[in-house]
Amino acid sequence: MKKLFFTLALTTLSYFGFSQSCCSLKKDDMQLMASTKEFQAAHLSPLPYTHVSTVGGTMIEFKTPDDKTANAYLIKSVKASNKYLFVYQEWWGLNDYIKKQAEVFYGDLKDVNVIAIDMYDGKVATDPKEAGALMSGADPKRLQAIIKGALAYVGPKAKIASVGWCFGGGLSLQSAILEGKQAVGCVMYYGMPEKDVEKLKTLKCDVLGLFAGREQWISKAVVEQFEKDMATAGKTVKVKSFDAEHAFANPSNPKFDREASEEAYSLAITYLKEKLK
Repeated sequence: MKKLFFTLALTTLSYFGFSQSCCSLKKDDMQLMASTKEFQAAHLSPLPYTHVSTVGGTMIEFKTPDDKTANAYLIKSVKASNKYLFVYQEWWGLNDYIKKQAEVFYGDLKDVNVIAIDMYDGKVATDPKEAGALMSGADPKRLQAIIKGALAYVGPKAKIASVGWCFGGGLSLQSAILEGKQAVGCVMYYGMPEKDVEKLKTLKCDVLGLFAGREQWISKAVVEQFEKDMATAGKTVKVKSFDAEHAFANPSNPKFDREASEEAYSLAITYLKEKLK
């Protein structure tokens, strides 16, 4: 009887703790701007592409702490490894371009498991209006639950780095915060920084920020404030701003900037190799 009472109490406390942490969450500025015509007009519909894996990438399902399940595209290391790269989608969702880019990282990192996490629960947008609705409508509680589910899936011994673009850039940073001591690195491409210094203080890794110097949303002022906030939090961030537009590194974007994208990827992969060696 005592054992049953203890188990029920532990379960209740665990649920209550999860509920409390979620209830304090709110949508960031990028989510709020996603439904605006200006933001949507800056994102042209992705060019058609169908991905066929050449390295054994496959969709998986894992449990989340809100009593649901989530999906991800997993590419397992050939050799058993506790090293993981979490890949976070753009505002379009986990489309074939993200799967392809996950495999690019996989090919360059070697002996690292790469997992591209589906933050929209199977929904993928093909036009800006639809993407804006998905991104602005994403529930922060659910987003956190998906990340926590992925963390539980890889286990407490995993060493984790993260990378993401646009909406996923901000998620990459949020993921690093949630990863705690398991976090070894974080790359964010033109994503919204965390503005709460107290949350930044809990980061256990440094951050590489790759931003678009011409864009108006994650502006120069936003980036500079992020650098100040990280310094206040006692954390390290290295920033590179490119003379390019938002989403410059997305090859599905008709405004794709190859030169800036290649330089950014060189910085990202060098950083990730060092963190996941």
